[in-house]
Amino acid sequence: MITEREEDDREGRITQEAMELWKGLAVVDLVLRPGTADDAAECGRICFEAFAGLAREHAFPPDVPSPEVGIALIEAFLTHPGFYSVVAEFDGRIVGSNFLDERSPVVGVGPITIDPAMQNRGVGRRLMRDVMQRSAERRVPGLRLLQSGYHTRSFSLYASLGFVFRETLACMQGPAILRTVAGLTVREATDADLAACNDVCRRVHGVDRGGEVADALKQGTARVVEDEGRVTGYATDLAFFAHAVAETTTGLQALIASAPAFGGPGILVPASNSLLLQWGLANGLRVVQLMSLMTIGLYNEPAGAYLPSILY
Repeated sequence: MITEREEDDREGRITQEAMELWKGLAVVDLVLRPGTADDAAECGRICFEAFAGLAREHAFPPDVPSPEVGIALIEAFLTHPGFYSVVAEFDGRIVGSNFLDERSPVVGVGPITIDPAMQNRGVGRRLMRDVMQRSAERRVPGLRLLQSGYHTRSFSLYASLGFVFRETLACMQGPAILRTVAGLTVREATDADLAACNDVCRRVHGVDRGGEVADALKQGTARVVEDEGRVTGYATDLAFFAHAVAETTTGLQALIASAPAFGGPGILVPASNSLLLQWGLANGLRVVQLMSLMTIGLYNEPAGAYLPSILY
């Protein structure tokens, strides 16, 4: 005999199962495959539209300002041997993509972008599980990602997948500071500085980011800060897609103050570093948005000052 309460519960389960089945249609029929250079135009378009739509919805400036920038960004990831890529197709068309920055021991996730018409239907979860499986197969010590603070759905997705919140980051932009810091010298990095940069990163983070530094050296964007001739910090650039590490906040200030501009949406300043955050505000920088740093696996509390990149 079924009671009225049990009948209501059963109907509720059936309704919930029907909703989950509808949401899961995209997941069941989704095809995941490696990305190729030929995917750049469509994935880049989706990248722009996805980020622009979310930013517009929350009244923030878009991280990707135009389709052309989105295409160039995705093409760079698709053609770089240090990046793993996965593309999602539904009904024969591309609906999203995701990436892993594998240039260094700890890998960075993203950008993950979903066609606006396919969002909230499980595509993002499938793309995330793919890169997480890739990381598990390669036995990487840790994964990192950054997400926009205003996008609570993505925060919920990452948390449900096991990512742990670590830090709030203030994306800061503004005019170049163009000052020197007494006692410290900032200069362009050379190939001979790679080992010293890796040593600094290991002292601060416990791991190095040598692959990213090597790329920055090739591109001519890397800088180092020296104290009495010893390298005490470096920056691959002062930009959204670049990172910096220094033994002290003062060293990081010297690197930031030397930059002729801050690329993309800006630099990412850990909000817990009040000294650096307040110094930036006092020197004309403004907070554009807040972001969350989230991790799985190896994470060491930084033993110095740092700026992560959007790929961490």
